[in-house]
Amino acid sequence: MHAFQLDKIGAHIVARDVAAPTPERGDVVVAVRAAGICHSDAHYRSGDSPTGELPLTLGHEVAGVITAVGEDVPAQRVGERVSLHYLVTCGRCYYCRHGLEQFCESGAMIGKHRDGGFAEQIAVPERNALRLPDSVSFEHAAVLMCSAATALHALRKARFAANERVAVFGVGGLGMAAVQLARAMGAMEVFAVDLDAEKLRAAERYGAIGVDASRGDAVRTVMERTAGRGVDVALELVGRPETVRSALLSLAPTGRAAVAGIGDDPVSIHAYREVTGTEAEIIGVSDHQREELELLLEMVERGRLDIGGIVTERIPFDVTALNERLDRLDIYHSPVRSVMTREA
Repeated sequence: MHAFQLDKIGAHIVARDVAAPTPERGDVVVAVRAAGICHSDAHYRSGDSPTGELPLTLGHEVAGVITAVGEDVPAQRVGERVSLHYLVTCGRCYYCRHGLEQFCESGAMIGKHRDGGFAEQIAVPERNALRLPDSVSFEHAAVLMCSAATALHALRKARFAANERVAVFGVGGLGMAAVQLARAMGAMEVFAVDLDAEKLRAAERYGAIGVDASRGDAVRTVMERTAGRGVDVALELVGRPETVRSALLSLAPTGRAAVAGIGDDPVSIHAYREVTGTEAEIIGVSDHQREELELLLEMVERGRLDIGGIVTERIPFDVTALNERLDRLDIYHSPVRSVMTREA
């Protein structure tokens, strides 16, 4: 079968013919119908975020149809439409038992530590294949598995509560989902901060107050719009030192900054003036959990979350097109979310 693999750090993805997967006990094989192109994929390609052994098939936002099952998996699952939870965990270690599966002692992420969904087929444990409602398309389900799930996890980690104010720094795929989720969960106001006017207009259509960081100090704008108080929760979804600092400085006293962006540069913080003096919190956000995916799928099915505006580009399974999108992500110049799609 065809697969698009990372062969060398810092180099373009290559197309290869590889052996098709066969299901082991407890596994399902899924024919990939859609695979999202995430900024994390660009970080894996560049080496900013370490991966497993190369060559490696990337792609962690995956949806498709089950075509084969291993022992101990009900045969009736063949033909089922599914989206894939990208964290493969043991379910038995301390972290799995205590609701912290993203820190599983033997955990592996598809498309990072084990082969992912930039391929015709992928094998995963049955538990990782979530039944997809008929009303949710493959491409929309694929991006739910990462961008929307991470945004929801970030809001939950930040202990967001109804009637609080939220600022979202970076309104790509994660940020657009975060804006909608915060609104659906009862935010009083949501500020969307970005440099891209088109993305800001899209966020405003979902009820956000757009803040164009290219036109001045975004923190000052947020403070002015909140009468000098600041926001209760700030989500940092970019991974750059300046946006981490802006998220922190936009907080009201006792505010919480949840940092989900991936970056490799250190951030300078004045501990007393910017953290201790206001009792601010800086909270790390790592991945998400399976039960959050189930909640998201139900929200989409009920019309409380619109993924249609997040998937802004659909491309065929083509390695040249994939590398071009990753090149654009490297320089933070890309559509909200691109998805590769395959016909049955």
